Amino acid sequence: MRYTQLRSFHAVAETESVTVAASRLNVSQPTLTTQIRQLEEEYSVELFIRSGRNIRLTDAGRHLQQITRRMLADEADARHFLSESRELRTGHLRVGAVGPFHATEMLVAFHARYPDIEISVSIGNSNIVLQNLLEFQSDVAVLAYVEDDKRLWSSQYSKDRIVAFGRRDHPLFASDRDCIRIAELDDQAMVVREHGSNTRRASDAAMAKANVHPRIVMEIGSREAVREAVASGVGVGFVSSAEYIGDDRIRSLPVIDAEIYNYAHVVCRQDRKQSRLISAFLDVTLPLCKS
Repeated sequence: MRYTQLRSFHAVAETESVTVAASRLNVSQPTLTTQIRQLEEEYSVELFIRSGRNIRLTDAGRHLQQITRRMLADEADARHFLSESRELRTGHLRVGAVGPFHATEMLVAFHARYPDIEISVSIGNSNIVLQNLLEFQSDVAVLAYVEDDKRLWSSQYSKDRIVAFGRRDHPLFASDRDCIRIAELDDQAMVVREHGSNTRRASDAAMAKANVHPRIVMEIGSREAVREAVASGVGVGFVSSAEYIGDDRIRSLPVIDAEIYNYAHVVCRQDRKQSRLISAFLDVTLPLCKS
């Protein structure tokens, strides 16, 4: 088994295309195909199912893909360590985040310190962001909720109250009110985030504890879409106070008798915490923690 064979396998596994993979590696398609065939024949294992021009991973191929992702992430770390000077002047930081708010202030600070580092950000719910981190698809993550997982290192960055919000003409959000009680949400039409969202997790837990049962009329996988649905009068919503963007149509109020909070944590893989790039990010962001 040679490194070039694993690299060729990984390129095809990630792109699901021999043509794209060959172009990415700057080799011919026959060369790429031969390298993968040799790998399969050497170990008597089928890594891809081929049907015409379509190609997809077998179970064995998917397991090997996880290994090559770690291998290439380690290779990238080695390149950073060997090629960079004490001050980072090159590199690519991949950040996953559940929202742009806290992540943006971290990245602005990091960019000011290391302006030559390329930064890419992917936004998703907690489950997706965590999966990408564990699968080496991102270097660091900004998560609301962190599982008790020995593979992860984390530090709390902030704690923000989750507030209820609704249209200004909704009785619960009348101009003479400065708060609502959680019992008032019982049987209320409600617009919620998808399962996997920490706002959903925290608000569901608070209502269950208070034996409050709203009517879920819409579930949406985007805080912006939740906001528009609430502003259109579909129902009441929950949002982190740090992420609330008001306008003339809606109003937010604290739930006075329930402790509902959203948290932000900086997270990385425990086995990559000492990576030059990741440790530089942590050195910049941890002093900014508000917790």
